[in-house]
Amino acid sequence: MRIVRYEAADGIHYGVEDGDSVQRIAGEPFGAIERTGKVDDLSEVRLLCPVNRPRIFGVAYNYREHTNESGKEQPTLPVLFMKPSTAASGNGDPIEFPRDGEIVHYEAELVAIIGKGGRHISNDDALGHVLGYTCGNDISDRIIQRQESKFGCLLAGKGYDTFAPMGPAIVTDLDPANLDVILRQNGTIKQSGNTSDLVYSVADIVAYLSRFMTLLPGDVIMTGTPAGVGPINPGDDLEVEIPGIGILKNPVVAAAY
Repeated sequence: MRIVRYEAADGIHYGVEDGDSVQRIAGEPFGAIERTGKVDDLSEVRLLCPVNRPRIFGVAYNYREHTNESGKEQPTLPVLFMKPSTAASGNGDPIEFPRDGEIVHYEAELVAIIGKGGRHISNDDALGHVLGYTCGNDISDRIIQRQESKFGCLLAGKGYDTFAPMGPAIVTDLDPANLDVILRQNGTIKQSGNTSDLVYSVADIVAYLSRFMTLLPGDVIMTGTPAGVGPINPGDDLEVEIPGIGILKNPVVAAAY
């Protein structure tokens, strides 16, 4: 099932993609999905971030090859950070390059969307709490990130508005253990990895997070990035592709302020 959040002429809705159309559903997709009978033409709506202003959890150094290229030790527990909800944006939305930005990187990611919340979730039950998966791009200002990291924190460099584009759809019934993750910059492949290289699986991350906090429906988890991260500049076109999910496309623009 492909679930999209979109803007139509009469407002913002969730729906289930069916070819060139979207079958509108009642409310949000985190419980029972109830089709309303209303159908929208996919070409006449605008896709939005799959979740409105979500809590965004990230996992650093979660691909072995990326950790190696970063010159870091392999982690012995999930290295977690958060991005503010205002960083979230959708397919087609511009990524704003900060006016004082120097080195800003793309990071293609598989994103897990929590459908059923909970606390102290076991590894065996963890994937049952995931509604589905989408594409994400964990944009990162490396200068600020490195300055923060010296003091054991990681927020501002990853927290700018527009620094967490996600989309185009939430896809259910996927196996997150064997998915290709690809990033193209201006049509050239820069990252090409597979989730089989994850240090901590989606189930591991969900279970680990839930030890410390209650996970909520609509929470999103950016699960890490493969090797090949690199700089972006205004004028770039970025694409994150995960076969089975689709392509997340975002232009890079200079921030107005």
